[in-house]
Amino acid sequence: MSEKNRARFGLLGRDIDYSFSRAYFTEKFQLETLSHCSYENFDLPHLDNFRETLNTPHLRGMNVTIPYKQEVMPYLDDLDEVSKIIGAVNTIVFQADGTTKGYNTDYIGFRESITPLLHKNITDALILGTGGASKAVLYALQKLGIRTQYVSRKNTANSIAYHEVNADIINTHKLIVNCTPLGTFPNVAEKPDLDYSMLTSKHVLFDLIYNPAETAFMKAGATFGATVSNGQHMLVGQAEASWELWNR
Repeated sequence: MSEKNRARFGLLGRDIDYSFSRAYFTEKFQLETLSHCSYENFDLPHLDNFRETLNTPHLRGMNVTIPYKQEVMPYLDDLDEVSKIIGAVNTIVFQADGTTKGYNTDYIGFRESITPLLHKNITDALILGTGGASKAVLYALQKLGIRTQYVSRKNTANSIAYHEVNADIINTHKLIVNCTPLGTFPNVAEKPDLDYSMLTSKHVLFDLIYNPAETAFMKAGATFGATVSNGQHMLVGQAEASWELWNR
């Protein structure tokens, strides 16, 4: 392989040994015989020296995960309009002129994943958590015409607290999306603090977590008849959308 043709891609995050992206793209490159491409983790405790990482030789693109989807934005030369609206970046493109541009493909992956699960009774959604991924979910749902309500540990100007989620709110909000890390391996017994007994067969619970494949949040929802889904398909969708951006 010519060093000149080498193309490096990677994932920016913290404590990301579990990375979906590295395994996904490594397998993709092998299956598609893209021997000049490689994918690696940029596992950084903070972004203080991130500009040095941006100068990594042959770097063509990066994905961004927790906790840097918002924090990385000031380090980039440009942002596309959607990522500006969402307020979070999960894809960085290294452009031909040497500059960097941030995009958000999380909303594409989520939109593709949630659309087949929607039904006529879903007019409102609860979004659990207020981090970077939740902002992409909010954008996608708004584009789909679904009203949204943030839920977090504390009542704020933009969110209600978990203890305020009563039967009326559960009844009105037939879609509940978990954007928190609660339930991620190895803490698989954790789940958002809701009264799951108020759920019905008309509810849809979507968990952005993919490890484990069936989270405690999903199990609790299924117990009361709700349709449940994890974030695996969303991850594939956002990854493929990132790949398209890197190869435009």
